[in-house]
Amino acid sequence: MQFKKIKRQKKNSFNLNLSIVIPLLNEAESLPELHAWIKRVLDEKNLSYEIIFIDDGSTDESWNIINALKANNSEVRGLRFRRNYGKSAALNEGFALAKGDSVFTMDADLQDSPDELPVMHAMLWEDNYDLISGWKKKRFDPITKTIPTKLYNWATRKMSGIYLHDFNCGLKAYRNEVVKSIEVYGEMHRYIPVMAHRAGYKRIGEKVVAHQSRKYGETKFGLSRFIRGPLDLMSIMFVSKFGKRPMHFFGLWGAFAFLVGFFLTAYVLIDKLIAISSGLRQSLVTDNPLFYIALVMLIVGTQLFMGGFLAEMLSRNAPNRNKYEISERLGFE
Repeated sequence: MQFKKIKRQKKNSFNLNLSIVIPLLNEAESLPELHAWIKRVLDEKNLSYEIIFIDDGSTDESWNIINALKANNSEVRGLRFRRNYGKSAALNEGFALAKGDSVFTMDADLQDSPDELPVMHAMLWEDNYDLISGWKKKRFDPITKTIPTKLYNWATRKMSGIYLHDFNCGLKAYRNEVVKSIEVYGEMHRYIPVMAHRAGYKRIGEKVVAHQSRKYGETKFGLSRFIRGPLDLMSIMFVSKFGKRPMHFFGLWGAFAFLVGFFLTAYVLIDKLIAISSGLRQSLVTDNPLFYIALVMLIVGTQLFMGGFLAEMLSRNAPNRNKYEISERLGFE
């Protein structure tokens, strides 16, 4: 693909073409090589850029190396956490600092290729995408990682309705306004395309990217991410749909449970009255299993309804209750 210099799309565009946000934990060996690789690729394309290293509480020489790179390279930025907070926290801070028109995320372990950066930058602006997600079609990971990843990607596609092959690929490109409109926390860095889509950025593309085997050190991710990940996805789906109207969820199911309990209670009482009026042998109401089901449903329905009411009160008093993402304005200064 022949690369063309991207024309600025907005009057208030930033001074930089690219911001590359790189979260890292104990990756001292790979940082000089990664920086040199990025610099060579982007300088060849005559692109302006910044490289933002986010040290997520490393215990090796990573921060010292970042300092050394900064001393000799004006494009290097660095931020260091006092302790390990996780990749999502690192990306959230990096997104807040990023000033480039295009904001990239990539891992620091040399498994993501900087050669993809110019092409993905061009795709964002020439093909009018909001974000481009990398797809590591050919992976150099052990089977213990690839099989769970395939299952995770399948489940995410089904739940979100976004048909990307590789949600977990660290190499992604975003327009700056996309990363400024979302908040990443917990383990939600895997679901940034889902959060962006829910925020109204529907133009999501995908590009097959090269994947290298790890050159230094060991992977920092364990199997626990496959437990926490689906829980975070459910949180995103729920909050994005009902965050500003929780009563629509809790109230609906609370009313349903209460009505089921009410009708079961009515049935038990009517059955008791019919037995009394007919002179039939009477059994205690408490001997009827439906009585206990009705009681549980009434309690559950009341609790759900009250939970929805309280959530609605909290939502209405939240500082961002009337904050909405606006894509364009016309006729306003």
